Amino acid sequence: MAASGSGDDVVIIKKYANRRLYNTESSTYITLEHLAAMVREKREFKVVDAKSGDDITHGVLTQIIMEEEARGATMLPVNFLRQLISMYGASTQALVPQYLEASLEAFQRNQSQFRDAMGALAGGPFAEIARRNMEMFAAAAKPARKEPEPDTKAELAELKAQLADLQKKLDKLGG
Repeated sequence: MAASGSGDDVVIIKKYANRRLYNTESSTYITLEHLAAMVREKREFKVVDAKSGDDITHGVLTQIIMEEEARGATMLPVNFLRQLISMYGASTQALVPQYLEASLEAFQRNQSQFRDAMGALAGGPFAEIARRNMEMFAAAAKPARKEPEPDTKAELAELKAQLADLQKKLDKLGG
């Protein structure tokens, strides 16, 4: 998270050994949920270890993501996570953070422009078209779950039976 401006508007959060987070701006103890809200509000903050003074912002932000994912608000597909993990130690590791940051900024910019364009149409003669387009856009963003065709179901059942037979044969050979 890049600091904006002169740094005067960056809130310092102290993390104590007992895992409590202390907001030095409001002089109150806060939670990871408060920090997540600050991120959404585009408030700049820096988390420091209260004892050593080390900047631990990266670790705390990673912890927030892990808690969001564990809570069921999954946004990072397993394939993406596997690809990301595989890039640790690779020669391209240094390029990945800048690429991901630029990609997310472009995504947010496009999303904002799309919302602005749809908002401009909302009051005009194209309001119904804009509403339908937004519904289609939202539907397209959801992963499609399609039931297999009846023929495919029969083929799948047959393949499962064949696989079970092969497993039995392997078990006999191995045992």
